[in-house]
Amino acid sequence: MNRKLGLGLVLSIALALTACGTGKEEKASPVNAGSPSAAPTASASPSTPPSAAPSASPKAIAYLGKEYTVKVPTDKIVITGALEAMEDAVVLGVKPIGAISIGGKFPAMFKDITASAQSIGEKTQPNLETILKLKPDVILGTSKFGAETIDSLSKIATTIPVSHISTNWEANLLMLGEVTGKKAEAQQAIDTYKKDLAAAKTKIGESVKMKKVVVVRVRSGNLNIYPPDTFLNPSLYTDLGFTVPMQLTEAKAQQIISLEQFSELNPDIIFLQFSEEENADAPKALETLQGNPIWKSLNAVKNNKVFVNIIDPLAQGGTAWSKINFLKAAVDKLAN
Repeated sequence: MNRKLGLGLVLSIALALTACGTGKEEKASPVNAGSPSAAPTASASPSTPPSAAPSASPKAIAYLGKEYTVKVPTDKIVITGALEAMEDAVVLGVKPIGAISIGGKFPAMFKDITASAQSIGEKTQPNLETILKLKPDVILGTSKFGAETIDSLSKIATTIPVSHISTNWEANLLMLGEVTGKKAEAQQAIDTYKKDLAAAKTKIGESVKMKKVVVVRVRSGNLNIYPPDTFLNPSLYTDLGFTVPMQLTEAKAQQIISLEQFSELNPDIIFLQFSEEENADAPKALETLQGNPIWKSLNAVKNNKVFVNIIDPLAQGGTAWSKINFLKAAVDKLAN
């Protein structure tokens, strides 16, 4: 690629990404830049004996109703826009050559896969020249990107828009497994989660399921709730079988809820996610919330059943990493 062509490509992609903008992240948890909590670490991928790496060759990968031709297996992967893919990479031990940084750094929760990775910029501001220089075999983007952006990135390498929909977590993990030659490990991680889930249901018991359980997130100083199929809610309501509160069925996406409205919901158990970086304009938001008399009047608060950041506040919620770690952390809280 000569310099004139390379610069032209960079400019065209930059324009497309700018057009994409930073629209609302619906049906998925928003980007957080929080420091890691004291939650359990992600489950490591099953150990396998060392073997000679098979030679890569172009293959049609089927993913969510579409096909993508990728040279597989490959480790020449760039992740841009999709923190979901970053979490999946941690589960499978996949080390991308280029990855998303947040605030100019790789978050601690991704330290196991980013030691030798090069930053390709922020989630919504990828460094296009860096991606070009890395010469990836595949780019893992996000389904939040518009068609024009995906088309522009595809001029660099095959680009797969990783779904930000929580219910596609298995398809996401299996796709990354197929691309990297770790599909067996991906399936084993899914099977292990389902086995652990069955055990968790037994440990929690039926009496706890009568409780009203809610996940909330404080962002920009506001309290937010999510629909039943978004963020960590599928883990609670689909997987563990808790009853969905009516207020959540009426939510269309991430939705700000006033403390007065939340008090009407009056949960018995609250899982609260708070990131200092997401609340830079309201750094005392959590402290202020906890000191509010209305908050103190909630059943969950009065009974010491509010659990803050039981997993890293950066976690996207609808991924294998999030589900594995949330289940581990939540079952101990729910069983007590």
